Amino acid sequence: MSVSRLASVLPRAARHAPSALSRAILRPFSTSKARLARAIVYTENGDPASVLQALTIPDVTNKPPPSHAHVRFLLSPINPADINVIEGVYPSRPTKTDNLGTREGLGSEGHPVFVGGNEGLAQVVSVGEGVEGLREGDWVVVTKQQSGTWMSERIVPVVDVAKVPGREALTEAQAATLTVNPPTAYNMLHDFVDLKEGDWVVQNGANSAVGQAVIQIAAAKGIKTINLVRNRENLDELKQSLTNLGATHVLTYDELADKAVREKIKGWTKGKEIRLGLNCIGGKETTMMARLLGKDAHLVSYGAMSKQPLSLPTSLFIFKNLTAHGFWQSQWYKTRSAEERDELMKTIVQLIAEKKLDTPEIEVVKIGKEESDTAASETIRGVFKALSEGKYGKKVLLKLD
Repeated sequence: MSVSRLASVLPRAARHAPSALSRAILRPFSTSKARLARAIVYTENGDPASVLQALTIPDVTNKPPPSHAHVRFLLSPINPADINVIEGVYPSRPTKTDNLGTREGLGSEGHPVFVGGNEGLAQVVSVGEGVEGLREGDWVVVTKQQSGTWMSERIVPVVDVAKVPGREALTEAQAATLTVNPPTAYNMLHDFVDLKEGDWVVQNGANSAVGQAVIQIAAAKGIKTINLVRNRENLDELKQSLTNLGATHVLTYDELADKAVREKIKGWTKGKEIRLGLNCIGGKETTMMARLLGKDAHLVSYGAMSKQPLSLPTSLFIFKNLTAHGFWQSQWYKTRSAEERDELMKTIVQLIAEKKLDTPEIEVVKIGKEESDTAASETIRGVFKALSEGKYGKKVLLKLD
């Protein structure tokens, strides 16, 4: 079931019967002419389908202070890591705020909340004194980790955002997803092995947003990929979709377990050793994949979707001199200069402009201003319930009017 269909069947009776909490939030603004904005918040860690809620807040009306900008969010992705953040199991954690402008209740002084979201595209509404290089109408992406992007708008320090280069070549969806998945794919393909045209890479989780970016960036450089996915009902359709992106071969983990297939892989590579493996799964699936790697290869892990330990045969280290790494794009940003970060973004934008890289299939979840907080909360919780059940494979982008 798609998110849009899911949202359409969620209860809407609450629009006409706001909760006591909603009434408390809305009361201070009911007689004023102030516009209203929205934020997706939570007060404690837990299952996103249970703890997330929509909160009506005052729209920004004041001029930004010096070195700040007033931005209005256009699209904010929902990434797998966002789920882990809300659950409280992700290393990078947000900070609670009680400065959302509400006069009482959640988000007001003494009643702090977490604002969800780590990645987002916004448009500059106005800038404060001393701001250079940004002006009204510019597109920016948030660069500060866990700063809260699931909002209609907010005032941000300009050091926490970066101007999107070459925005005329990008759709909103492409710009909104610039800072996490494509950079992860690009850096893993470039930072560990000096890959040349004709070299081979093997990866699991190949249908993920990062996996699809790996396929496209590798294909643009003439690098061949073996891509592993789990078995499913629409397997042939998925294999064709990844092949259309540039995948050289697509296999399921069940197929990989067949020794005959492993011999077939040797024929595909014509004896050329696979020097780079990319892992976001863990568990036995990664153990099988690691056995495909050749001498002096590198295994890079950037996720653990199976929630199982990474188990590697000692023989791979002794006889093949395997090197295992962990990769976290957030850490890359923390340790690199602003010039390096800007150069990476320009490179990703150039790949998109040249039609060598695109976003996965997307679905926009729109929450309108006419929805009550109760109804909007049901919608966002329904989205996360659908995500946890794996009912669709599209990338979800959030739009708050």
